[in-house]
Amino acid sequence: MATRDNSVLLRIVFRLGIVLSLAGLAGFAFEAQAQAPAATAAATTSERGTVKTVAGNSFTMATDAGQTVTVSVASGAKVLQLAVGSTDLKTATVIQLTDIAVGDHILATGKEGDTAGSFNALRVILMKSSAIAQMQAAQQADWKARGVGGIVSTVDAATGTITLEVGAKKLVVHTGSKTEFKRFSGDSVKYADAKPGTLAQIQAKDQLQARGAKSADGLSIEAEEVVSGSFKNLSGLITSIEPGSGIDMATGKITIKDLASKKAMTVNVTAKCDIRALPLMMATRIAAQTNGGGRGGRGAPAAAYGAGGAAGQGNAAGGAQRAAGADLSQMMERLPIGALADLKTGDAVMIVASEPSPGSSTVDAITLLSGVEPILTANPNGGMDLSMSMGSGAAGGEGGGE
Repeated sequence: MATRDNSVLLRIVFRLGIVLSLAGLAGFAFEAQAQAPAATAAATTSERGTVKTVAGNSFTMATDAGQTVTVSVASGAKVLQLAVGSTDLKTATVIQLTDIAVGDHILATGKEGDTAGSFNALRVILMKSSAIAQMQAAQQADWKARGVGGIVSTVDAATGTITLEVGAKKLVVHTGSKTEFKRFSGDSVKYADAKPGTLAQIQAKDQLQARGAKSADGLSIEAEEVVSGSFKNLSGLITSIEPGSGIDMATGKITIKDLASKKAMTVNVTAKCDIRALPLMMATRIAAQTNGGGRGGRGAPAAAYGAGGAAGQGNAAGGAQRAAGADLSQMMERLPIGALADLKTGDAVMIVASEPSPGSSTVDAITLLSGVEPILTANPNGGMDLSMSMGSGAAGGEGGGE
């Protein structure tokens, strides 16, 4: 059984289709605004998001804040295309309004419209979805080829050295003045939501992935980028459900008895929670792969680290859980999306949640997987921990060169 105290490894398999950060996008938004011409600079606000529909001189977009906005583009407004990663408007290309397509990422500068959810744009800057996809593919390939991940064992602030537990191995991450640190907040595992971090924030038992040049033996890495976070895995049967009311009916609270700690936990299910349902056939196959897997010892989460794999304890149970974790990482994005209303008392669930405050038994769910009865039956001490990775379909690398 994977350890319950160890947090998930930098990308929950549920969120496999996770959009990697649009490199330089936040900088592009703020710098682009700063470079606005006088007429545009007089505008007091902007909207940023992804285009959902296009019609004539307007389009709707899902903003980064989670709202839907209809943007009307004024006659004579500038429409510019900026390369992914660029923050300099001098490099932008003037395009036509008709060049805007579904999936493009937009920064619209202008004023709020007369009705709720409307916006009048005086200038539109976009990054094409095709360019974003190419950038994401390159990032994913680089994380797979040059990435490693594991559970933090020790941190030496004086030397900038982090030691990871990668299965039964130790892996040394060397950081320096040029290393970029990022840190996940407690309520999101999206790479795009990761904030600038520091070495000082990294603690023992954190989950960490690093990207850079590996040593020949694969046991150390000169890190160019380090992403860390701390999350909690829970699994068990739902003992109660408290749905929200009014406009918040889709949210609420559930209570489960965690199989590993044997403690009752209250789980807040918010609008941010990604709920997925595992079909019975898949759950049965994964349970069979773990071969019971009900070891009571402490171990690394069942994770899929590219070709190598970073989980497992060097025994059959660990290897089986690692394989099962790999299967989950490949299928999660295709699983049906669920809702709180689909759940009922007695259902078996696996949850990745925020770390609770000291002494607290309440957490916020980040992802929730139902339909896992066969897995928990095969692993009565807590089942597999759900894991995360930086690349789509691969968890950030070769698992330390295994």
